[in-house]
Amino acid sequence: MRDDLGRPGFWTVCEEQLWQARRGFATLIGADIDQVAVVPNASIAAYQASAGMRWRRRRALVTTTAEYPGVAHVWLAQQARGAKVRWCGSPTGQAATSDYLASITARTALVSVPAVTYRDATRLDVTRIAAAAHTVGAKLFVDAYQAAGNTPIDVNEMGCDYLVAGTGKYLLGLPGLALMYVRDPSGPAPTLTGRFGRIAPEAFDPLTLDFPPHARRYETGTPSAAATYAAVAGLDMINRLDLVAVRQHTQRLIAVAAVRLAGQGETVRLASTADEQGAHLALVEPHAEAMTAWLAHRGITVAPRAGVVRLAMHAYTTLDDIDALCAAIESYRTRSRSRQRTGASR
Repeated sequence: MRDDLGRPGFWTVCEEQLWQARRGFATLIGADIDQVAVVPNASIAAYQASAGMRWRRRRALVTTTAEYPGVAHVWLAQQARGAKVRWCGSPTGQAATSDYLASITARTALVSVPAVTYRDATRLDVTRIAAAAHTVGAKLFVDAYQAAGNTPIDVNEMGCDYLVAGTGKYLLGLPGLALMYVRDPSGPAPTLTGRFGRIAPEAFDPLTLDFPPHARRYETGTPSAAATYAAVAGLDMINRLDLVAVRQHTQRLIAVAAVRLAGQGETVRLASTADEQGAHLALVEPHAEAMTAWLAHRGITVAPRAGVVRLAMHAYTTLDDIDALCAAIESYRTRSRSRQRTGASR
C-alpha cells in the first residue's frame, strides 16, 4: 500500500484491491462476487439489511440476548420505524437454536442470528434457523464475525439472506472493514448510500442517484485503504487453508485449554457438544479488563467481554501458546491472592 500510495492513480489501484476483497470473501463463503459489498462494519450491514423493510403487517424482528451490541442496537432503533424486537435466549445472554425455533412466528419479518455468539462462543445451527424463518416468509441476517476464517461457511447451504463478517478478527486483517453478503441484491434501494453505491462511481455525478443491480448498491463512501489492502492479504491466506482442518485444530486446543484451566480452579463456559462450540473459550472473570491488561503486558492478547475473558484459538495457535496462557493465568491468580493476603494483614 505504501508503494502504491506514492504512485499516480492510487485510487484506481485501491479500487482494484476492493474488487479483490469482494472476490476473496465470495470465494470464502461460496457466493458470487456480485453478492458481496464492502461496508465499514457489521452495524452498517445490519442497517442496510433492515432499512428497506416496511414493518407493517409483519413487525416482529427476532434476535437474541446473546447478540453483539453493535448489531442489537441497530435492531432496537428499528422500533422507531414500527418494528417490534422479540428477544430469545436467557436474560443472562445465553442462546440456543431451540430458542429461535420457538420464537419464529407468522408475524416475523426478520431473524438475526450470530453464527457464533461473541461472548460465550455458542455455535448456533443457522441452517435450521434459516429454514424456520423462510417457512414463515421471514428474512435471515447472520453475523459471522466470530465464525468466518475459523470454520467452513457456505451461504447456499446455510440458506441466509444476509451475512456479514469483519476483517479484523479471524480473517487476519485490520479493523475498519466488513464484507456483506446479500442473496438477492435487487431488493429495495438503501437509504444510506454514497459514491461507491452508484452504477458508475467514476462519473462523479452529484445529480444522479442510481443503484447497480448487484450488492455494491449497499456500499457508501470511501473505505479504509489500509484495511482493504490487509483484507486482501488476509483472505488470500485464509482461502489457502483447509477450514475443516482448522476447525478440528481449534477444537483440540479449546479442549486442552478447558481441561488445563479447570484443573487450575478456573471456570470456563463450554458448549454441551463440540459441534456447538466456536473457536474461542470464555473464561469467567469479574475483573476481565484487569486480567486482560495484565496478560497483555506479558505478550498474551485476549479480549474482555461482559464478565468473561475471551481466549481465541486461530489456525496458527499452538499447544505452546496454551501452555504460556495457562501459566500466565496461574501466575496472575497467585499474585492476586498474595496481594489480598497482604492487604488483609495490613
